[in-house]
Amino acid sequence: MFKVGERNQGESRACISVPVKFAFAAFLTVLFFSASSDEARADLRLCNKTDSQVGVAIGYKDKTDWVTEGWWNLASNSCETLVPGALVSRYYYIYAVDYDQFGEWGGRAFMCTREKEFTIRGIEDCVARGFERTGFFEIDTGEQSSWTVQLTEPVQQGTGGR
Repeated sequence: MFKVGERNQGESRACISVPVKFAFAAFLTVLFFSASSDEARADLRLCNKTDSQVGVAIGYKDKTDWVTEGWWNLASNSCETLVPGALVSRYYYIYAVDYDQFGEWGGRAFMCTREKEFTIRGIEDCVARGFERTGFFEIDTGEQSSWTVQLTEPVQQGTGGR
């Protein structure tokens, strides 16, 4: 749903001695990773750590209204940015469906969804407005500028210790 900017890097044709070339490459690598790690830290990301494909919807409060959006389809063991840039809310709400095992991750914060791709303003009277009323679980980011949510397989009973 959101586009990620691309950066084109030109190639230099200057002839540089081998030790200087490696030192320069190491410097650029450190510079690139520190710049890209700063960018990666300013998002709300969701990682699907299951063996199934999942569909994800998100709810949040913008400047004036509650908004729900969906669906992001995540392949198994993949991540997706749901909200690009620095987070402006402390609380976000997630609902996810396991397409392969028919499970779900939900909660007690009820918001509006629908089966097809959507952006819905407002969380009142979902059914009366032609939407589904769906329970989302709350994410408290603690007012961090970035956050990553990881969906995992449910723990099997009898496999854990005390």
